Order: sequence, then C-alpha cells, then structure tokens
Amino acid sequence: MIDHRPDVPAPPTPGDAPRSVVALVDAGSPVERELIGGWLAEGGIDAEFGVDAPVTQLDLDAEAVALRLVGRRDDPLVVPIRVLWLPAERDGVRRMTFADLATLSNPRRPHRLLQRRLVHKAPDRHLVLTGQPARLSELRANNPTAAAAADPFARAIVRAGIVALERAERAVIGDRYKVPRLVAEEILDSPEFLRRLDGIADDIGASPREVYRRAEKGLRELVAAQSRLVSDLFTQAMRPVHASAWKVDYDRSGLAELRRINQGHPLVFLPSHRSYVDAFVLGDALARNDFPPNHVIGGANLRFWPMGPIARRTGTVFIRRSFGDDEVYKAVVEEYFAYLLAKRFNLEWYFEGGRTRTGKLRPPRYGLLNYLAAAIRSRRIDDVMLVPVSITYERLNELGAIASEQAGGVKKPEGLPWLARYIRNQQHSAGNVYIRFGAPLSARERLDANGDPLRPADPTAPDVEVRERKAVQRLAFEVAVGINAVTPITVNALVTLVLLGVHERALTLGEVRMALEPVRGYIRQRRLPSGEFDTVDDDFGLAAVLEQLSLARVVTVYRGGVEPVYSIQTGAHLEAAFYRNSAVHWFVNRAILELSVLAAVEAPEGAQLDAGWDTAYRLRDLLKFEFFFPERTEFAAEMTSEMLLADPNWRDRTADGTVGSDILAAFADSGFIMAHRVLRSFFDAQLVVAERLAAQEPAPLDGKQFIDECLAVGRQMLLQQRLHSPESVSSELFASAVKLADNHGLLDPDGVDLPARRRAFADELRVIGARISRAAALDPSNRTEGP
Repeated sequence: MIDHRPDVPAPPTPGDAPRSVVALVDAGSPVERELIGGWLAEGGIDAEFGVDAPVTQLDLDAEAVALRLVGRRDDPLVVPIRVLWLPAERDGVRRMTFADLATLSNPRRPHRLLQRRLVHKAPDRHLVLTGQPARLSELRANNPTAAAAADPFARAIVRAGIVALERAERAVIGDRYKVPRLVAEEILDSPEFLRRLDGIADDIGASPREVYRRAEKGLRELVAAQSRLVSDLFTQAMRPVHASAWKVDYDRSGLAELRRINQGHPLVFLPSHRSYVDAFVLGDALARNDFPPNHVIGGANLRFWPMGPIARRTGTVFIRRSFGDDEVYKAVVEEYFAYLLAKRFNLEWYFEGGRTRTGKLRPPRYGLLNYLAAAIRSRRIDDVMLVPVSITYERLNELGAIASEQAGGVKKPEGLPWLARYIRNQQHSAGNVYIRFGAPLSARERLDANGDPLRPADPTAPDVEVRERKAVQRLAFEVAVGINAVTPITVNALVTLVLLGVHERALTLGEVRMALEPVRGYIRQRRLPSGEFDTVDDDFGLAAVLEQLSLARVVTVYRGGVEPVYSIQTGAHLEAAFYRNSAVHWFVNRAILELSVLAAVEAPEGAQLDAGWDTAYRLRDLLKFEFFFPERTEFAAEMTSEMLLADPNWRDRTADGTVGSDILAAFADSGFIMAHRVLRSFFDAQLVVAERLAAQEPAPLDGKQFIDECLAVGRQMLLQQRLHSPESVSSELFASAVKLADNHGLLDPDGVDLPARRRAFADELRVIGARISRAAALDPSNRTEGP
C-alpha cells in the first residue's frame, strides 16, 4: 500500500516483525469471502510475507476502517486482499471474447452462481491476490493531512488498498489493463483542490457549496470510467474492421524504448491526425505491446450513442470544446490532467485540433499543452515525456468526404448513419498504415530551454505570461517537427507527387517511371524515411500501384490507344494532393531553392547572390503558416546543404558573385524539379486571397463570408486558367492565406496605405507564380515532344 516499484508485495523490514495483521478484504460475494478466509486459515499471510501473527479481517470499506483500524494504538501490518477472476485461456492469452457473453456474466467479475461452478470446474480461473502491505504507521506518515481525522484517513487507506490491489492485478494480467479507480473521490478529497475552489468562490461571489457542486458535476462528466470488459470487447469488434482495410506497420524498436521510459515517466502521445481510425490503430499497436491504455482526449462530436458510452469506458475523455470564463470547469480540467499525470497514466491527444483536410500537418493548438505546462510549473508533476507520433496511410477510404469539405461542402454530422458508412467503407483494402514514433521530448527540459520560468505565475513579474506562452508554442513546434521527421514517404505520395506536376497531361507507364527515378534518387541520397518502395521497382508493381489509385478514383487510365496512359482523374486533384501532402514537407526546401535560383538569375550582376538569399528568406516567411521552418541560421544551413545536393560545384560557379544559366541547366538535367509540384497550390491560394483583399475597401472582415467568396472566385479563376489546379481552391489553404495576410497587417482597416500594400502583396504573388511556371517549363516531364 506504499507506492514502491516494482509492483510486487514486499515483506516487512527484518527485525521489526509486526505483532498483528489486518486483512482488508475486498470481497463481493460469499464465494470470494470463503476463498479468502480459507487462504488466511491455511497460513497464506505467513507463506507470502513471512509474518506469523494473528490476523483480523476487515472489509475494504471506509466506515469499517474508520471504526476498527484508524484508532488503533499498535502498529499492525495492513494487507489488502481480493480474489482475481480470469477469463479462460485461448491461444495462450486470457482475454474476454464475445463467446463469454453466453454466460451472461463478465469473466473478470462472474456472478455468484458461476463463481461457485468455476471454483470446482476451473480452479485455474481464480487466485487470491494480495496488494503490497504497509504498517499502519507508514500509512499515517504517507497521509499526514488526512490522518488528523478518522474519516479522511479511512478513505485514504481504502484508496491506497485499492491502488495496491490494482497494481498486483496488473502484475498478473499485464499493463494494458491499467485503469484508474476512485478518481473523482480522490480529487474532491484533495485539500489543495478544495482551497482552490474556495478561492474561486470568493472571486466569483458564489457560495463554496455551489462551487463544490459544480466541480463535482464537471468531474463526473470528465472522468473516463474505463472498463476492462468493454476494452476487450471493443478491441475485438473493431480490430477485424480495420484489419480488412490496412496492414499496420509500426516501429517495434521505438515501442521498446518507450516502455523503458514509461517506467519512470508518464507518456503523452501526440499523433498526427488524418483519419477517424488514428486512435484505433495506435491503441491496438500499444495494446499488442502491453502498454496501459491511453486516456484519449476526444471531441464532443463523437459522444453520440453508442460510441460515446463505449469510448468513455475505453479511456476517452470528452472535454467541452469551449468553456470561456468558467473558472470552475477550468480548475477541474487542470486538476484532472495533473492527477492523471501524477499517477503516471499515459495520455493521447491530437494537437492539430482536428483531422487535416490537406494531408499535411495543421498548425498546432496550444490549449491542452498549456494545462500540461501548468501542472509542471505547479510542481504537481516532475516531468512528462512527449511522444511525437506519425500515422500515415497509403490510402484513406474517407478521403472523398474530406475533399468535399475542402471545396466548401458541408461536413456530415457524426451519428449512427455516419458509423454505418464508416464501417462499410473500411471493408475495402487500403494497403499499409505506418506508425512511427519520434524522439521523446522532456516537457520540463524543453520548456526550460524555450524560456519558460517554470514556476507558478507571479502576476507582478514582467513578461511572465509572454514567456510562458512562447515556450508552449515553441514546444508545440518541436513536436510537429518531430512528427514530420519520422513521417515516411508512401508509394502513393510518390506517384501523386509526379502526376500532379504534369499539367493536364497523361503519362505512359515508362514516362511515369522516368519521372519517378530522379525523385527516388533524391530520397535515397538524403536517406529519407519511406514506405515499401520496392513495389514500384518493376513495371508490373508500378502498374499495380496506379491501378489501385484508379480503383480509388484518384487516377484515371485510358486504354484505347497503343498503350495505357495515366493522369489525375478529373475532380480528384484534392484527393491526390492529400496523398502528396503527407510527404510534401520533405521537398519544400528544394522547391524554395529552385525559385531562389530563378530570382537570382533575373537579378542584375553583382546582386544575384543577395537576391537569391533574400528570395529564400521571403518565401520562408510567406509559407510559415503552411510548414514548420527552423530558425533563420539553421534554415540558411539547410538551404546550403540543399544547393550542394543539387550542384556540388555551385561554389565554383558563383565565386564571382554571379549566378549563371548553367545552374538552371544543372537543375533541368537532373530531371528533379519540385517548385511547381510542391508550392504552386499554396501560392495560387494566396493569390486568390490577395486579389480579393485588393478589390475590397478597407473594412472589418467577416472570416467565413470572405472564405466563401474566395471559394467562388477561385472556381472562376480556375475556369479562366489563372489557377493551375483545383487543389488551389481549398477552404483550408484560403484560411492559412488569411492568417498570413493578417500577420502582414493587411486586414487592419485602419492600417497605413492599406490599399497600396494589398496591391503590392498581390503583385508579389503574381511574380512568384510566374517563376513557378518557369520552373515547371524546366521539368522534363512537361516536355511534350514525342519519341
């Protein structure tokens, strides 16, 4: 009952043998009492702990403990005891199955008649379990505040007994069944939390009783009531659904290292969010490796019946999307987070705030990271290890709906019809899903390195809130970089990257291969993480990949001529871009380099190198709401490395400060041109926003109305061929472009020279668009001469 590790009973200290034992019996039936009584009568305490002393039995109940234990003046050894019931062993694993429902009982908590039968027919299905014992004096020392009064001390002893028994159970059944007990009760008994509630009551002018009632209601709503039975059944129900769609490929060595780290620190898994299935595939991979179940922070959109009740019993925590100035609910959320982390329960949330609509990482949300940082600053927890997780799909069956939402369509609400469609869609094979774990980050260490004061905020100290906010933002940035660093380039990302760069042209199989080879060479040269590229090593495998994309209605195949030709299917550019964008971050620096070289060539002699660097930094600034760039010095080093990859002799070519056309020739000869493939859609979307702003009189902007206007005008510009692809007409891209315009002071109606600055912004984007078109012309894939 003392928080020691490992989770096995320990005998009392030699030479200080207790003279009596109190057995705290957690029994729910006469059968369990008989089993425990028989075990005690046969000398079970002496056999397990080497203590030969009289044993008093008490129920593991606060009232009984208060009456008969807390007031004792001697120092008995206190031992919690219960009977552990186990499911039948199947294929070497004891796990609940749907077949067990025929007994109308939970195999882990069988009803009384079944218990009696199991004792005689299947004695291997139960064992008498003891939690780690403690002397009464040790329990008093561990609970100095509660020990001053009988009832709080009794509740503390009961909680300690239950926790000790839970740990002993996990030593038998595995860590994947680690579930919290009596959470709300323990939090509401915390003197620190009660003092905080009293302070809130004073601040808002409410009675302490009313504030306590609201806090209790918030906790009951918040706390995930995990169930081992529901977890087993839900896993078995959903695993076949997803197994028919994907083959899960996860990093086993990464999991082994995480298990080691988890022995000393709680883990917070922060995955990329591309699909509703993310939590299922990650949870299944962790369960197969005996990780305790994560507490998954979920959105209220999934609280519908039956998903909501099931999700809560498998560890999902539903937090209100908005709670504004509700200080009571805010305190409850912070306390619950701190409690879970202090008890070393692992957490999981999707820090982008929702599924990506474009395929690449969205900008992070900081709310939950702020709660985590607050728990560290308040010394509630020492440290937490943040685990960046990349979840990447070769194909997604829900992609059509995602593309529709990008193009302005209305998202269908989650509910039973949605659940039926979701399960039906998963019946189609979709290849691999890759789960990769980035290098874990110490939250305390990274907050400290990023300038967080790491102490409770002093409202009189200057810039404390600013420093805290910037430290959390930087931490989120580092998590995003960690996710991108392990995200593999899938075969479908590679193929769509090539096909999207060929404007309204179809390619033969040989032409697709010719376009792929220099990209694959670049990937090998940089040793980038990748999927199963060996599938496209021969024409048969490449044709199979293209056929699968055709079945997914992303690629169209024309077979009426001499040989099949392949192109992006009409109306499927957003879906194709989704696959490409999962890996697009690996090629952004190369694309920026190409445009910088083009700008340098256009500049006067003597100013070319400076023009190239200025362009690179400017493009980095224009794309900062789309990609995660390092600091300026590190970015410059990356660009230099990129240039050396493209042309190892570039320093000799530019020794006199000029940039000649021979560098452009080197790019063209490489067959590897990325600017139009990687950046065109983002700059086209920015151009739509810039032109709409330039056409308006200075006035406050209605965000939703403006995005709708951009969608409508973007479709017109596409028909006029002023935009190069439907993937540019995206609500997500327009929203990022609006953030960029706001960052540049182009939304403030009172800004100085606003109309002129808006026109200048649009003109700049037209120049960039022209350079991208020139880069596309250098790409051998866009040359149409015949054989």
